[in-house]
Parts: sequence; C-alpha cells; structure tokens
Amino acid sequence: MPKPALKILLAAPRGFCAGVVRAIDIVERALEVYGAPVYVRHEIVHNKFVVDGLKAKGAIFVKELDEIPAGDHPVVFSAHGVPKAIPAEAQRRKMFQLDATCPLVTKVHLEAQRHFDEGCEIILIGHAGHPEVIGTMGQLPQGAVTLIETPEDAEVLQVRDASKLAYITQTTLSVDDTAGVIEVLRRRFPDIRGPVKEDICYATTNRQEAVKSIANQLDMLLVVGAPNSSNSKRLVEVGQKNGCPRALLVQRASELNWDDLKNLKTLGLTAGASAPEVLVNEIVDAFREHYDVTVEKVTLREENVSFKLPRELRENQPAA
Repeated sequence: MPKPALKILLAAPRGFCAGVVRAIDIVERALEVYGAPVYVRHEIVHNKFVVDGLKAKGAIFVKELDEIPAGDHPVVFSAHGVPKAIPAEAQRRKMFQLDATCPLVTKVHLEAQRHFDEGCEIILIGHAGHPEVIGTMGQLPQGAVTLIETPEDAEVLQVRDASKLAYITQTTLSVDDTAGVIEVLRRRFPDIRGPVKEDICYATTNRQEAVKSIANQLDMLLVVGAPNSSNSKRLVEVGQKNGCPRALLVQRASELNWDDLKNLKTLGLTAGASAPEVLVNEIVDAFREHYDVTVEKVTLREENVSFKLPRELRENQPAA
C-alpha cells in the first residue's frame, strides 16, 4: 500500500545560534585543553541531547558551585548568564572560571548597569524564574530591577519617578508580545529609555519570522526544542498565533504520537536555538517511515554571526 504524500516545509533559520555554538565550543575546548572533568553550572544550553553529549565527553553538570570539589578544574557558566554573586563566589574560592554567557545577554547586563549608574529605575520584560532573567536581575542590587511579563503588568506598574525610567528585555521573548508590553510602557511613561538596538536577539527574531512566513500553509507545526527552552516555546506560540493552531514542541522523534499525526498534507518543521540539526533530521526520517515525504526548504534569511571564544581558550593549545 503506497504511503500518503507529505510536504515538509523546513523553516530557516532554525536550530543553533551563535551564542549556543560558542557555549558548547567553550565546554568542548576546555575538555581538550585542560582535560576532564570540566564542571558546568546548570545546563550549558537548554537541550538534553547536547548536555548528555557533553557529559559523555567528561563534563560534569552541577546546580551550584558548592558541589564542585577543590582543585584547578575549570568551571563554566551557562549561556544564559549568571548573577554577579556567582563569579564573585568562584573567585573567592579561587576557581578557574570560563564564562559562556551569550554576548547578546552580556549586552543586556551592560545596559542594566548603565541605566542603574545613571540613576534610573529599571523595568525588565521577561519570564519569572528563567535563568536569563535571574542572571540579569542579579547584576544589580536587590530591588533595582522590577520584572514584568505582560501588557497587563505594564498597565498597573507603579514607579518612583517616571522621568528616570528604563526598560530592558530578556533576549528570547516573542517579538510581537514584547512589542505589546513596550507599547503600554511608552504610552504610560513617554520618557522611558530603551535599548539603542532591541534586546531580543537576532536568532530569536529570525526563527520567529521564519515560522510566521509558513504558518498559514501548514496542517501542523513541529518545533524541535526542550520544554524549558524559552525561545522554543515562543516558536510554538508564534505558529499558533499566525495561522497554525496545531503547533507542538517535541524533543525527539521517539516522542511523536503517530495517532495524532495522521492525514497530514503539509508539515512545518523548525528548531529552537539550542536544538541541534541532528534532531531535526531524526524527525524527518521518522516521517519517511509513515509518509512519502518531500522536503522543501524555506529560507527567510541567511545567518553569518559568530562569537569568539574566551581568550584563555584561544591562547592555550590542547593537552597532549
């Protein structure tokens, strides 16, 4: 019996961004240069497949620094960034630190510090509890940053001095949702200062725009990513809001429920910024077992961004 035909629209850009590539490279390069173990505080990026791969090479993931034994093994801070107290504690304990914070997150940290130095009250648009938000709020004294998530939060926000107010944002938010929050802030506080260049990173923006470009053509959208990945969850929401109500987040092909995947004609496929391409290919192969698949790549724009490794890893040669 012939398989039913299925067109897969493969959205691009998708998958790894420059910050994720740099973070993974830092751990792998540290293992080459200094040998195992290399300790990593929290998930280096939000993807179990990536984390498990690094564990197999000798990385040890910990929740907090006090789990790391004394010694001169490197400790790497994740791509999401950390509160200032973490590197300060590592320095106090004379740990060898490697900072894998995405440079675009560091940009937000520097903006927050600048606004604080200029006497501004700072509003952070982001998701409570996300590691990036914890890291950004932890750049400044407690109470210096107020977190809001929605336009409703912005409507009821009380500030000390509307003439000394600034906002920053998490880098992995929905572009459209964030614009709605900023619109309320600017209406209520016309003098509020914002970033010179938007804080939502190029990769988040590009992946959302790519999904928007195909969403209304799809019977279903699959987003490859982890359930704790903010940018991956936003891709699902963007698909749902732009013409594809059947949008799902999936980590691996093994999670696919084929009873829910019958009678598809056109499937959209993308991946969050911390999901490797091998997992996208795995899902395409799984669909080939059930459908006569044709793959059409839909490329919104090309990405050619790259970030340098820390100086210590550029200068040192791998151990023999």
